Amino acid sequence: MPTLQRSILHNAIGLALFALFTAGAIALVHHLTASRIEQQARRAQAGALLAIVPRRLHDNDILASTLRLPAIEALGLDKPADAYIARLKGHPTAIILPVIAPDGYSGAIRLLVGIERDGKILGVRVIENHETPGLGDRIELKKSNWVLSFDGKSLDNPGPSDWKVRKDGGDFDQFTGATITPRAVVGAVYGALRYFRQHRDALLTGNMQQLPSQ
Repeated sequence: MPTLQRSILHNAIGLALFALFTAGAIALVHHLTASRIEQQARRAQAGALLAIVPRRLHDNDILASTLRLPAIEALGLDKPADAYIARLKGHPTAIILPVIAPDGYSGAIRLLVGIERDGKILGVRVIENHETPGLGDRIELKKSNWVLSFDGKSLDNPGPSDWKVRKDGGDFDQFTGATITPRAVVGAVYGALRYFRQHRDALLTGNMQQLPSQ
């Protein structure tokens, strides 16, 4: 084989090996990073669950008491997700619903909405968002107490026309320079309350057959 052809062949083999090595390294880094991100998300979600439901309302392992929900448009879910049921002496006392506000300023906002069996909100926590730092990210509890304004609220408190931010004539504060984010969260929480009222018994008892198919 002529020297030039051997040189081209060697270079081609070298480039192919380098491409394979690079692709493998990227795949490995992606796998390790994705696994770490998933673990962090689970830890954050576990902490949020236990912060939402007070000890007086449960004696079960909430993390193990899951209800696999289908994709539910009213909750913003485009794929199945887990809800968590709190029980005291075997009786359901509350549920924590996974909720997505799809209309955040910088994309979808993932929430957990805890609702007591009487329809009152136990707590709301943001578990994932991409909102603007210093503005929209104030929906996070570590950034401000805004999300605590949902505690104790229900469909009737405030009334339906007040489930909006103040700029829209409602009862909830918005942030200076950032109205879209709190508006999205308020709307998503209200939607979760409506869904809970419509399907309370099925959700609390875990009777999936009573839930409408999406």
